[in-house]
Formats: sequence, C-alpha cells, structure tokens
Amino acid sequence: MKLPFLIVSLTLALSSMGSARAAEAQTPAFKPDLAKGATVAATCQACHTADGTRGAPANPILQGQVPEYLVKQLTEFKSGKRNNAIMAGMSAALSEEDMKNVAAFYADKHAKSGFAKSKATIYLGEKIYRGGIADRNIPACSGCHSPNGAGIPIQYPRLSGQHAEYTEAQLVAFRGGLRTNSVPMTGVAAKMNDKEIKAVADYIAGLR
Repeated sequence: MKLPFLIVSLTLALSSMGSARAAEAQTPAFKPDLAKGATVAATCQACHTADGTRGAPANPILQGQVPEYLVKQLTEFKSGKRNNAIMAGMSAALSEEDMKNVAAFYADKHAKSGFAKSKATIYLGEKIYRGGIADRNIPACSGCHSPNGAGIPIQYPRLSGQHAEYTEAQLVAFRGGLRTNSVPMTGVAAKMNDKEIKAVADYIAGLR
C-alpha cells in the first residue's frame, strides 16, 4: 500500500470522527417534562400512590429515588431482564422518553422519612450497613448507598426510608436467584442469612 493512500485514508477517518463528535456536541441534553411524567405516574398510583410516597409495604417507595435508577429498572422490566409480571405489563407501552419523564417526576418529590421497628436488631443492622461482615467479605452497604442511604446518582439507588418489607424481599430475591439484574447485589445477598437480611432492611427503613 502506498504512503499517500495511507495519509488520505487517515485524514478521512479523522475527519469522520471529528464530525461525529461535533454532532454529539450539538445534540441537546434531554430535559424531562414533569407534567408528562405526572401523566404516566397516574397509571402507577394503584401500587405506588399518586406521588410515589409510602404506600403498601410490598411496593417500593419511589419518592426521591435516583432517576437514572428508575429508568434502568423500567427498561429491564420491559426487556425481561428483571422479572415481574405486573411491571412487565406496565412498562411494555412506555417509551424511553416516558420512562425518563416519570422517573424525573418521582425524583422531584421529597421523600418522607421512615423508621426502624425492631430495637432487638438495630445494632446488627447498623453494623452490617456501616461496616459489612468482614469474615464473609460482605462490604458495607454505605460504601455504595452512602452513609445516610441517599445513594449515589446514576450508580446506586436511594435506600433511606424504604419499606423494610420491600428491601428484605429484594435481598431474598437476589439471594435466591429470582432477581438477577445486579451482579454485585446477588453476590452480597448470597452470603447473608435471614436474620442479617431482616436486620439491615429494618435499619435502612430508619435512615435519613
């Protein structure tokens, strides 16, 4: 292959890359529409209440949740990566824009505080949440979900104030292989016993 041909090819490749980056830079960032999100949320209120607040313990509290996390879960319900017959049906008709709008709607709400119910396990729950279980290489929950349970935007969900019953059910589902859309959580839950799961779930309910 001749040198001039190589130079021309490289020049064209670099030009194409530059054009692609310029196009990306010109694409405006998505701005969620809270009014449209409220319209979508109206179909969710039977299980999650009108604004995602403290409904039935079997269903998660959505108020104040990290929006990217909610979009991820809705996307995975729709694709089947996260298995739930009700949510598969609810998410089936949602577009990516719908998901982003409804996630922003819930994230915009101020989450109400919850409380731990079991004095007998509060110390164990705190120990696991803040320090993990060293002899089984179980990391502290606070490392990913922050000391007060607020989560880390984009990466990890908010846990503080969540129904203890719901958190417990999810940990049990991760441990038993019924929920498979988070490799880290599957690994963590696999090493925990029922008492530890119940204790940390109850402790999380009181975080604020």
